[in-house]
Amino acid sequence: MTDRLLRPGERLDDLQRNGLRIIQHPNAFRFGMDAVLLADFTRLKPHERVADMGTGTGILPLLMSQKQPDARFEAFEIQPDMADMARRSVALNGLEERIRVHAADMRTAHELIGRESMHAAVCNPPYGKRGGALANETAALLLARHETDCTIEDITASCAAVLRTHGRLSMVFPTPRLLELLDAMRLSRLEPKRIRMVCAREDRAPYLALVEAMKNAKPGLLWMPPLIVYRPDGSETDELKRIYHQA
Repeated sequence: MTDRLLRPGERLDDLQRNGLRIIQHPNAFRFGMDAVLLADFTRLKPHERVADMGTGTGILPLLMSQKQPDARFEAFEIQPDMADMARRSVALNGLEERIRVHAADMRTAHELIGRESMHAAVCNPPYGKRGGALANETAALLLARHETDCTIEDITASCAAVLRTHGRLSMVFPTPRLLELLDAMRLSRLEPKRIRMVCAREDRAPYLALVEAMKNAKPGLLWMPPLIVYRPDGSETDELKRIYHQA
């Protein structure tokens, strides 16, 4: 079955979690640590329906499927090739009944799955501002890494459209643009409720922020302890080891 699901040039990576594997291509966008941290940060309750807005290779629903065995996921990916890769990874892991991949623009998600139909949403959006792309980036990497015609305001609005009242949106975003994200969330009636900053080392400024917002909620923000990735000697912290084995 594995050989049948792989395309030329693709590789199969072991997620080191309950036998999960994921299909990736060396020349296409591949998931990084930020996705693993977001999967760990995101809270899920039994029987919830979750939207992944911009699933890429499908890493978030694959990882989060292990957090709640009865949660179901609707994953959206605008690039057909990436959506196909994600769909094949889902099939490889026997999760077709729980994870459905849509080759569609997240801005049309509410038309496909219904307005206010989701208990939770997750998104690991492009970090780069429009116009900041490198000249040698492929079209696929450009879409994955930089805002093109889909802005952070479009993303939060799309998430709000599919979330129920008091539904939760979890995102990861670079700290230099954190205020942009919080403004966009509140513009879409998504009230920031939890923030956890990510620091490469204890003595370094945070470079990522993990943010949870709740739709139509009252103001009230919890600042969580920072997540430190590496010790001074460069080795992984116990927290990072826990996340990579349990996220």
